[in-house]
Amino acid sequence: MSAPMDLIDRILTSSRIVAVVGLSVNPERYSHQVAAYLQTHGYRIVPVNPVYAGQAILGQRCCASLAEAADALAQARIDIVACFRQPDQIPAIARDAIAIGARCLWMQLDIVNEEAAASARAAGLEVVMNACLMIEHRRLRHQRDADGAAALAMGAAAGVAP
Repeated sequence: MSAPMDLIDRILTSSRIVAVVGLSVNPERYSHQVAAYLQTHGYRIVPVNPVYAGQAILGQRCCASLAEAADALAQARIDIVACFRQPDQIPAIARDAIAIGARCLWMQLDIVNEEAAASARAAGLEVVMNACLMIEHRRLRHQRDADGAAALAMGAAAGVAP
């Protein structure tokens, strides 16, 4: 059900722009916390929520739809469409993600919709289901830190200066 780690790692390292569908203005909501985390780690966040359209969330103007978000970016492309909506709402989001040429449809923890995943994959999008962007990014950072420390230790053991 969930994507292989190498796919997740590749998506996280090659992506810069994340449209967060269902982003809340409430800092207590998980969508807000995940988006704020990603923003502090260099990702550009594009809020998408018709309830807050035109308002600023995390310093970014909230768009009513993915189409509006894509238009607002002008020359840039949305890499990841992060879904913080109920599973039955994901097929429509997948159609919109396909229409704007997004690279990845990412369904957060506890969100699984096989129909949406199949249509997104058929259109060439990468798909992640039932995984948290923040948790996966933390895992990747921890892995990189551990790999870097191991490489330094190996170099020191071999007498190579860092």
